[in-house]
Amino acid sequence: MSATLLLHTACALAAEGPGLMLRSWNEATDMAAWKGEGYWRAAVAPFAPHFRPSDEHQNVYAVALERQRPDRWLAGFSAFSNSFGQPSAYAYVGQRHTGLWGQEPLYFQWSAGILYGYVGKYKNKVALNVGGFAPGALVGLGWQFNRHASATVHLLGDAAVMFQFAWDYR
Repeated sequence: MSATLLLHTACALAAEGPGLMLRSWNEATDMAAWKGEGYWRAAVAPFAPHFRPSDEHQNVYAVALERQRPDRWLAGFSAFSNSFGQPSAYAYVGQRHTGLWGQEPLYFQWSAGILYGYVGKYKNKVALNVGGFAPGALVGLGWQFNRHASATVHLLGDAAVMFQFAWDYR
């Protein structure tokens, strides 16, 4: 089911054309744009049900702070307890695309960055883990209820989905 949803979302994004994604590296790294217009977003994710629960799994919860730019780019940091109860973190950049399938409140969000926290006997639970650090990526679909409140369902690889609630400080 999630693969089908991702495929439909990718097709919708592709239909938007090449202007949807990064036009140049300078656009993403322009520090003046990060400091200028835009707003902050605070988020909380109280749980993340696993597709294949295990006795080792613990409740996953997260808090995050993001900076949303007007050109769809965002950057953020999340602190969370991973599936094995280890304190973890995710620093990332990404984009939020609104108005999917003609529904203005519906959005797709992706992020990529560096993940920390899967250590010890759980170090092999994430790919390319070196000393607890590994590349990370999230995709999600969400609904913007009003100017401030939104909810997103993020896909955590093939392991789980995470339900996130956010407040935009505009």
